[in-house]
Amino acid sequence: MSQPISLRGSTRTITEFFEYSINSILYQRGVYPPEDFNTVKKYGLTLLKTHDDELKQYIRRILLQVHKWLLGGKCNKLVLCIVDKDEGDVVERWSFDVTHLSPSEKEGDIDEEVTQNQIRGLIRQITASVTFLPELTKEGSYTFNVLAYTDAYAKVPLEWADSASKEIEGGEVVQLKSFSTNDRRVTAQVSYKF
Repeated sequence: MSQPISLRGSTRTITEFFEYSINSILYQRGVYPPEDFNTVKKYGLTLLKTHDDELKQYIRRILLQVHKWLLGGKCNKLVLCIVDKDEGDVVERWSFDVTHLSPSEKEGDIDEEVTQNQIRGLIRQITASVTFLPELTKEGSYTFNVLAYTDAYAKVPLEWADSASKEIEGGEVVQLKSFSTNDRRVTAQVSYKF
């Protein structure tokens, strides 16, 4: 029998989802070469995760801070932007909104298995997105930025700088699936230049 997810467990679930999503997007969109990734089993799926030490460390540093903000209820959105290195333009913007549910918004206890199924559906959607997203044609010419939206009272480490929202003006927007834990809902969307 599975258990409902606690606040700490919910935060860990969301942080872990972000880790696999970031890795999946960087692989699927060819921001890093395929040989920088190994296959791993997670959520009943075969996913890809980087084995590049520098990239792993960078993602880990980001997620440690995001985890702290989530635990304190200070983070309400994580955005991964794929940026053209030459032009500096954002070509894709993957947005993950985190809604902290009030007691009246909660739909009773959500089983961990239900959450895992919802995450599996969302990860599959991220993987399948290559079928509709425009091809990123300039191999090796893209990088990425991660933006965290926090409340005004969040303690922000020095290595995190204020940034513009990096919205894609006049771009296409595709709403993706969502998943819920007992106290949070994560909804996802991708916007891109058409």
